[in-house]
Amino acid sequence: MSAIADIVIVSLLLLGAGFALIGSWGLVRLPTTMERLHGPTKATTLGLGALLIASVVYFQTRLGIWTAHELLISLFLFITAPISANMIAKVHLHRARTGAANEPIGIAGPPPRPGEKGDWATFEAPKRETPASTANS
Repeated sequence: MSAIADIVIVSLLLLGAGFALIGSWGLVRLPTTMERLHGPTKATTLGLGALLIASVVYFQTRLGIWTAHELLISLFLFITAPISANMIAKVHLHRARTGAANEPIGIAGPPPRPGEKGDWATFEAPKRETPASTANS
């Protein structure tokens, strides 16, 4: 049983380290803010999840104890990563709208402009015809 547990732990550690390395490399190498968001929010989150699962397996097989630390860290990570990525994306879109963003054109190209009747959903004041503006009157 110990050899199987060791193989599982080593596999999870290598998988987690690989994802964390790829996510960190993407954060450094990708040219624009929107493209850099994928590194820490996707790959690094998966990498840290695999490392935390390896920690759970290690403590259970070696010491015979269950710890809640890894589960709490995972919960915190899976809650905060999407929220922080959403806030960074909103700030970037707002800066792009106002012309304050000075970034090179990325691999994906510039973001497409919304249609004639629509607008990006960031920092837009409600229009007079919308239910949100008539509720306050």
